[in-house]
Amino acid sequence: MRVLAICGSLQKESGNLRLLELALELAPAEVELQLFDGIRALPHFDPDNDGTEPPASVTVWRRALRESQAVLIATPEYGHSLPGALKNALDWVIGSGELYQKPVALTAAVPSLERGRRGLDALKNVLLAVDARVVSSAPIVRGAGLEQELLALLLALIDSARGSPPA
Repeated sequence: MRVLAICGSLQKESGNLRLLELALELAPAEVELQLFDGIRALPHFDPDNDGTEPPASVTVWRRALRESQAVLIATPEYGHSLPGALKNALDWVIGSGELYQKPVALTAAVPSLERGRRGLDALKNVLLAVDARVVSSAPIVRGAGLEQELLALLLALIDSARGSPPA
């Protein structure tokens, strides 16, 4: 099973990127967790450029989603919403259907439970617009218990993907 991991932050030292790197270590042996770093390469969404031959970076993005059975997104909250680069990436797949009925788990590496929820809610709303199956949407507090919560999230996502039709 392939799970595509996407970081909503473009920062090199992002706490959310570290969370996904930890997920790579925690993933069961039968699961290929692939970290996708291509959202930074996507041009601004423009329906006029989404014809029969979209930009190459868009084709790579769509293929990565299509070839995965599930998606794990870890993202910071920017301005009480999701980061623009992540929203742009999702805009490129609204009409093409790669996320249709695909199980997706959302999280954010946060310093306290009061943080990150608005961004995750905004992301969840976008994903519901493309009929993705949002399995979970909750921040994970950095510190003690992080590994256990992350593993539980990953296992819930995997279980959901096993119960879904093949991609």
